[in-house]
Amino acid sequence: MHILDDLTKRGLINQVTDEEGLRNHLDKNQVTLYCGFDPTADSLHIGHLLPILMLKRFQKAGHRPIALVGGGTGMIGDPSGRSTERQLNSQEVVKGYSERIKDQMAKILNFDEGENAAVARNNHEWLSEMTIIDFLRDTGKHFGINYMLAKDSVESRIENGISYTEFSYMILQSLDFQKLYEKENCTLQLGGSDQWGNITAGLELLRRSAAGEEEVEAYGLTMPLITKADGSKFGKTAGGAIWLDPEKTSPYEFYQFWVNVDDRDVLKFLHYFTFLDFEEIEELRKEVEEQPEKRTAQKRLAEEMTKIVHDEKALEQAQKITEALFSGDIKALNAEEIEQGFKGVPSHTVEEEGKRLVDLLVEAGISSSKRQAREDISNGAIYINGERNQETSHELGEADKIEGKYTIIRRGKKKYFFIQYK
Repeated sequence: MHILDDLTKRGLINQVTDEEGLRNHLDKNQVTLYCGFDPTADSLHIGHLLPILMLKRFQKAGHRPIALVGGGTGMIGDPSGRSTERQLNSQEVVKGYSERIKDQMAKILNFDEGENAAVARNNHEWLSEMTIIDFLRDTGKHFGINYMLAKDSVESRIENGISYTEFSYMILQSLDFQKLYEKENCTLQLGGSDQWGNITAGLELLRRSAAGEEEVEAYGLTMPLITKADGSKFGKTAGGAIWLDPEKTSPYEFYQFWVNVDDRDVLKFLHYFTFLDFEEIEELRKEVEEQPEKRTAQKRLAEEMTKIVHDEKALEQAQKITEALFSGDIKALNAEEIEQGFKGVPSHTVEEEGKRLVDLLVEAGISSSKRQAREDISNGAIYINGERNQETSHELGEADKIEGKYTIIRRGKKKYFFIQYK
């Protein structure tokens, strides 16, 4: 199937500057394409996954992707999709963010092998070398103020105000397309739907700067905005953003995010984010309709996404934690898995050995009083590492610790408490 037909069937094309021209261009050439990622944090989040995976789809189709890290534009701030100015970060901070982002993309894109191995570039390379005179004479002269004011990214901000810094972002992104066209023969830019104005501005710069010296063949393609059926923002949970960095969002948390996707969204996300063929997705659609309680489609989505962003080992670990929590077999987990599975639950630190269970329940806020603690134990409401304990005289010892570090206490069916030792 042609790459554009596959993208269309998956619902991944929002706009394209010239679909027929791009189709012919892709048929005749190994196309170099790019998408930009501004380093506004020390990690990418799942809102960045769609464009990264789009680059991977083109790479799997034989084309050559460039992952452009915005080490320069990241110091300016993109006004697209925002109602207020971004906070400016220092050059040192942006540089650190840029390196981390590049490493994360290297887990998903193939940078190592083949004639279409992905390339990483940083626009700080050319933007930092440009003087203000060069910028105004060689680039700024190609942009009319009325043209820029008509772009959505600028027009939507006029009422509340926009600084010249963010107003100029469009020109800087256009310059990226020009530089990659000249240096890498890059002829296609990808972006989210909010980047349409910046992308078409880049194409305009390519044509104007050529000034009839050459025929410019270049294209732009945008992806749809990801929306959730319940109206909430994609990629956000009560705990915040879902990051690609396993230190910020553990593989277990990442896996659980996808497992908990709404039935109304799961098929769309299978099309958007996975490389599963349409026949398998159709079978999963039937599962959603006929046996939604099994969450087969969500589990398949979670499997694929965890493997893509992390690896097979991380997936197996996430599944092991999930099964242990479902069955109550906490002792099956090691210390690292305990840290992942119980991140964010109420915690308490024990400083001395031989702590009585009754005392711990009160000190950790598990039971309201010693009397209540004894009742909870006697009534079978207290579990230590998944096993019921009904001994009111019990003292916690090494046998109650997982790898000598942690004890998980459960009160009732669902109230977990994370106990750690000094």
